[in-house]
Amino acid sequence: MSGMDLQLAGKRAVVTGGSRGIGNAIAWALAREGCDIGLVARGRETLGGAARELHDSVGVRVVPLVADIGDREAVDNMVTGAMELLGGIDILVNCAARPAGGGGALPLADITDERFHEEMNTKALGYLRCARAVAPHLQRAGWGRIISVSGLAARRTGDTIASMRNVAVVAMTRNLAEELGPFGVNVTAVHPSTTYTERIPALVKAAAERQGISEDEATRRMLADNALRRVIHADDIAALVTFLASPLSVAVNGDVIAAGGGVGQSIYY
Repeated sequence: MSGMDLQLAGKRAVVTGGSRGIGNAIAWALAREGCDIGLVARGRETLGGAARELHDSVGVRVVPLVADIGDREAVDNMVTGAMELLGGIDILVNCAARPAGGGGALPLADITDERFHEEMNTKALGYLRCARAVAPHLQRAGWGRIISVSGLAARRTGDTIASMRNVAVVAMTRNLAEELGPFGVNVTAVHPSTTYTERIPALVKAAAERQGISEDEATRRMLADNALRRVIHADDIAALVTFLASPLSVAVNGDVIAAGGGVGQSIYY
């Protein structure tokens, strides 16, 4: 019996935030399914190394595209470059944003206009910029996927800006799904919780020292606060995004999928 073919071979995917973390894991997962990759990040050196490693390991075409999604002109130039170098775009994965908690949750009195604008400009407006630049190409082709990595801060308190920016991504997703759906373009979002990436060991070590507990216990508290009682890794998120990027996901449009292993006790219906 043959396995499930995700029908992704030969598709061209642009992945923002692709040089590390969840974005990098998504790029690898898509590449392994046969996608050519436009890898997008701000840091030229890190991006170049990540692109070379992916190409050398998997063998698909990998194009490094340096861009700050907080800048409209940079995004438009990035998409133009991707179209020229890849010959087209079929899939956009929005993943370029500071992870929730990366800068620490702030009390109301400490939420400056500057911090708010920075976070919203990168994640909410940055994701919108990328979708806006890519959408005409997907519409012309009559098929496409836009997947945004948002986060479960949208469904819980504790970090005001993280909640607001992720709710904005969800609102964008639902609206774009309705507008682009008639053109064969599915738009979805994924809500990870705290996910194991290369930044986690340092955070775990600091938390263990701060709380006077073992690193194993700190890991459990930070990463295994879900119904599975296990750590969710970047590769686990990438597997879900890869399915959503595929033609097989046609029935899922405008929706958000929580990907934290079952976090919290609220019921969403």
